[in-house]
Amino acid sequence: MARSTKDWSAKVTEESDALDLEEDVFLRDDPKDVARSLKRSAERSDRRNTEPFRSAMSMLTFYINRAGKNLRARRRRVLEDAKDELRTLYGRKRKN
Repeated sequence: MARSTKDWSAKVTEESDALDLEEDVFLRDDPKDVARSLKRSAERSDRRNTEPFRSAMSMLTFYINRAGKNLRARRRRVLEDAKDELRTLYGRKRKN
């Protein structure tokens, strides 16, 4: 597989018009910390094309989906919990 094809998701994460992320945000162990970081990034970014909540949630979902089956269960749980924390930070309803 060509390098440009293989690394497209890393390029999207780094260069998209979504967010300027803090380093290693998706490797943090505290879902609240992940959510707060994404919120800060979304609200500070002048590259996003939509409201901060949607940009932050989209980047989190993108990361989870791209990691796919390679994402360990504990890491997936932290990131899924971060979605709920993000909803709480923005006053949105949590999913059941």
